[in-house]
Amino acid sequence: MTESLPVGAAGGPPGPHDTDTDDPLDRADRIDAVDVWTLWIPDHAAAAAARAAILDAEEAKRAAGFQDPAARMRFVTSHVGLRVLLGARLGTAPQDVALVRERCGMPGCEKPHGRPAVADHPGVHFSLSHAGDVALYALAASQVGADIESLELAGDGLERMARRLHPDERRALDTLPPTVRQEGLLGCWVRKEAFLKGIGTGLPGGVGTHHVGLAAALAPPWAPSGPHGWALLDVPAPDGCHAAVALRLQSPVGRGRLPTMRTSRLLLESLLE
Repeated sequence: MTESLPVGAAGGPPGPHDTDTDDPLDRADRIDAVDVWTLWIPDHAAAAAARAAILDAEEAKRAAGFQDPAARMRFVTSHVGLRVLLGARLGTAPQDVALVRERCGMPGCEKPHGRPAVADHPGVHFSLSHAGDVALYALAASQVGADIESLELAGDGLERMARRLHPDERRALDTLPPTVRQEGLLGCWVRKEAFLKGIGTGLPGGVGTHHVGLAAALAPPWAPSGPHGWALLDVPAPDGCHAAVALRLQSPVGRGRLPTMRTSRLLLESLLE
């Protein structure tokens, strides 16, 4: 099952777009809507390990390649969670979900290392990210990217990130008080990674090329709009983390109106019963 997050339960209040009350697992895909889950990995590691056989051969190979037991546990748990969510959305057993790679989104590159996708289901799109012991999932009817990062894990690399951002993003960061600069930078970075995952390029797609802006709460009024045809949504995250999703829009969305986003906490054990 999933558990809807009350205000503040995931580290901050939901925005005005968090309005749904129905269960995203029991609902057909919707236009310009995204379902987002967070998973606290340690609470579900044992249950996921017991069902690790639902992973496919490629996932099992990747899991076996981790030398660090904690990293292996995070991979297995987060990927079991992904299969459970996709199986529920598709109405099929988690082990029967066939995952593939789309072609790279970089111009001129036709290699199959783009977005992960569900084979033969072009109307189901997903993205998975994790930061330490927290996993973030997004499911939508159009291309979607998700990213979650931890201030603690980012550490000194934050300022190196800042130098790579779009000039208008760097200018916006420079207007922030020093006390919130790191928050502003990490909030921008998760939006950046979410968008680049959404278009299927990853970081090679141009960290400084695309303007995604700071998180809405910190963005200056003069900031340019985000990439045409995409919505950037800031996701409530646990303390010390920032998260965002990028959603490809299928219909015109008026200025100031965001697509619908439902945020939930994934209770994996109950879905594995």
